[in-house]
Amino acid sequence: MPSVLWWGRFDPAYSRNRILRKLFASLGWQVRDFHPRFAGVADWEARLSRLPRPDLVWVPCFRQRDLAAAARWAQRHRVPLVFDPLISAYDKQVDERAKLSADSARAKRLLGWERTLFQRASRVIADTPAHADYFAEVLGVPRQQLAVVYVGAEEALFKPQLQPARGQDDPLELLFYGSFIPLQGPQVVVEAARLYRGPPVNWVLLGQGPLRAGCETQARGLANVRFENWLPYEILPARIHRANILLGVFGATPKAGRVIPNKVFQSLACGRPVITRSADAYPAVLSAAGHSGLVWIPAGDAQSLADRVSALATNPCELPLLGDAAAMTSQHYFSESVVRQQLQAALAGLPA
Repeated sequence: MPSVLWWGRFDPAYSRNRILRKLFASLGWQVRDFHPRFAGVADWEARLSRLPRPDLVWVPCFRQRDLAAAARWAQRHRVPLVFDPLISAYDKQVDERAKLSADSARAKRLLGWERTLFQRASRVIADTPAHADYFAEVLGVPRQQLAVVYVGAEEALFKPQLQPARGQDDPLELLFYGSFIPLQGPQVVVEAARLYRGPPVNWVLLGQGPLRAGCETQARGLANVRFENWLPYEILPARIHRANILLGVFGATPKAGRVIPNKVFQSLACGRPVITRSADAYPAVLSAAGHSGLVWIPAGDAQSLADRVSALATNPCELPLLGDAAAMTSQHYFSESVVRQQLQAALAGLPA
């Protein structure tokens, strides 16, 4: 049985890691963990502790800090190393948060540091083709070292369910959930609720994050908008099933066009229509399809969101059909079997 060593101070409960670790096991890999005390000298800690040699070193999402030491140790032991970043630190600071100007010395140092890191991996995993393009064009990762593995959703938890029963005059429920960051555009949801003209609906924003307080202030006086606190991951599917329509992301940042967020995968798997911003991250056939369960609007366009919701609320008989289409989209394009095949392809032919 081949072994894969998951290296770094990562969160094994994070959905991306949960799914991939399960898929590794399904492919016949033994999954082992190494949680070093200090990321920068973790290779020395591994040597002193006589860490057994695996067949593969895997540095999981968000763990750029662990990559250099992992690469040194993997090279010393002639073991291939795979990095699954999900995000770019340069992208986050320069393009998404605009904390650094691209022309600044700090931004250039950050870019140089991250380019060097990414190029030390035997293979870099991107969560969408659009992100793979970014890693190649901005971070200089050779195309042959890139592979795409979608995030997906845990099918044991996120399962299709019929629309909740409602009376003829009961309002539809729209559910947004997330970490209230600019990429997600929660303020667009609140503005859409203010602009909304149509049959009664309830707008629910669930979660915590830096933009929540501002959204609560923005929503003052809107009786049909309410906020809920974050739920344990295991009961999130039941909360999704209570809603009629799920709201994806609406941010206008470049990164928002390169990702398919967890919530979209999870909501589609639950058989719920999803209204979200158009983005190059999705398979092209879904962007053109009229019955995919995905309802597209332009990035940052609150009026378009309000209009789409009004159209669906006026014709609620369409929701079960859209829900069926959402579940079919999930199964055909983003199921665990699809992600498993992508992971298997990403591991094929790895150089040391």
